[in-house]
Amino acid sequence: MSPDTTTVDAPVTNADADEGIAIYSEEQLNDLRARWNDIQAGFVDEPRGALERANALVDEAITKLADGFARTRENLDHQWRRDGTVSTEDMRQALRRYRSFFTRVLNT
Repeated sequence: MSPDTTTVDAPVTNADADEGIAIYSEEQLNDLRARWNDIQAGFVDEPRGALERANALVDEAITKLADGFARTRENLDHQWRRDGTVSTEDMRQALRRYRSFFTRVLNT
């Protein structure tokens, strides 16, 4: 096995897994949680309305998640496709970022 292959196959660390893969901002997370709490609190008085709002909120969260994953993948793509002057080290780092991203996608 070459040294590059050994390094690329190294375990994903917490630093790798979190690198550039924030899907929701802290503000968005807080807003989604607050809205969920409001929906839950309203269930007793209006069950059907709470379910309709829950459905809409889940749909919104899934859309934001998909958009965030798409943006992250595009950013990864741009990191190694730049003007043909990418070094092997740059490509190795890009592959590690793809692996971290792929792990995040599978764990979501």
